[in-house]
Amino acid sequence: MMRRRTTLLASCTALALALGATACGGGPVSAGGGGKSLSGQTITVAGVWSGSEQKNFQKVLDAFSEKTGAKTQFMSTGDNVSTVVGSKIEGGNAPDVVMVPQVGVLQQFAKEGWLKPLSKTTQQSVDSNYASVWKNYGSVDGTLYGLYFKAAHKSTVWYSPDALDQAGVKPPTSYDAMLKAGHTVSESGLAAFSVAGQDGWTLTDWFENIYLSQAGPEKYDALAAHKIKWTDPTVVDALTTLGKLFKDKQLVAGGQKEALNTDFPGSVEKVFGPKPEAGMVYEGDFVAGVAKDQFGKKIGEDANFFPFPAVGDGKAPVVSGGDAAVVLKDGKNQKAAQQFLEYLATPEASAVWAEAGGFLSPNKKLALSSYGDDVTRETAKSLVAAGDSVRFDMSDQAPAAFGGTKGAGEWKILQDFLRDPSDPKGTAAELESAAAKAYQG
Repeated sequence: MMRRRTTLLASCTALALALGATACGGGPVSAGGGGKSLSGQTITVAGVWSGSEQKNFQKVLDAFSEKTGAKTQFMSTGDNVSTVVGSKIEGGNAPDVVMVPQVGVLQQFAKEGWLKPLSKTTQQSVDSNYASVWKNYGSVDGTLYGLYFKAAHKSTVWYSPDALDQAGVKPPTSYDAMLKAGHTVSESGLAAFSVAGQDGWTLTDWFENIYLSQAGPEKYDALAAHKIKWTDPTVVDALTTLGKLFKDKQLVAGGQKEALNTDFPGSVEKVFGPKPEAGMVYEGDFVAGVAKDQFGKKIGEDANFFPFPAVGDGKAPVVSGGDAAVVLKDGKNQKAAQQFLEYLATPEASAVWAEAGGFLSPNKKLALSSYGDDVTRETAKSLVAAGDSVRFDMSDQAPAAFGGTKGAGEWKILQDFLRDPSDPKGTAAELESAAAKAYQG
């Protein structure tokens, strides 16, 4: 369920975020040394990807084959990775490598004893090519099990340049300035924001960006791990900030009722479709794919973004998602699997998918000049420049019962809050009650 927001939606970004990249400098590519060192061996790689994402990842697999002589097989798991992989392990048919889409799933795999630590070569690449936050998200109890190969950037506010120009406003750099700009847009005849309230996950993303900026990274980590309660004053403050926007009829297209009947693609349509109703829509880098593929917008001209702005005295937030490669203990080809991850840790491997499009890399050695358009370059620059202040999507770190279930937990409670934002304290208490149950279970 949770993956629909980053993987299935991101699959439509292949054209919109075409990154005409070429291989760039970095450390040595350690994928089997010289020659076809893995000839005659086959590795199986499982992941959630389908459609254009699967095709583009296949290009990475093919490049590895070309380099090492190994054959590769990709197995699409669908959204429920842990169930599919668990049954394959039980049946004695475990894949060698799994691309894991959530921190919580990676931790679960490690606790089940399913994973092999990554090789020293991969660890060295991660230490030199990645901000340490990506190593932390790939580690359990100090051991590195996961290499983050692909990332999503979920701190981007997309807008119609025409709408902002018509209102005479520039992309804002603070949250208050964003609301002020929204009122100016509204006075010029369009609502400020299209809000996808029918999809609870978009509301968690709104909350997470505000919370990360307002409360800071340390509190964000504590709340994500449920080390502080959702009744904490910082949560009430963030809900109060969010509530100001939700209850303002000038700012939300069609008001709260219409927002609750608008799904994610519909929210993009309200800004970039044939009959615009709003000037801006907040969501991740995958908005560009919908604007381009479904509504024919030229990214950078008809559709652009500004970074989610800083709230109060805080820093501008960078919330991310991503897919980590792990090696299974029960896979039949450990050596080739470890060499595949050594390859994935290089800028050369990232460049293969970057060239195909629909891809952001957290690997800072993938030169920004490799990206083929300004919008993607800015998105990638923001993700890499955020360094250790990047935080993984909080609801993706939570148990699914709280952070990833339609009509329940955080999704449902924030929908209720959108409907009536008058009691942030009461909403915080409901969130704590639901979280306490889910984290115990």
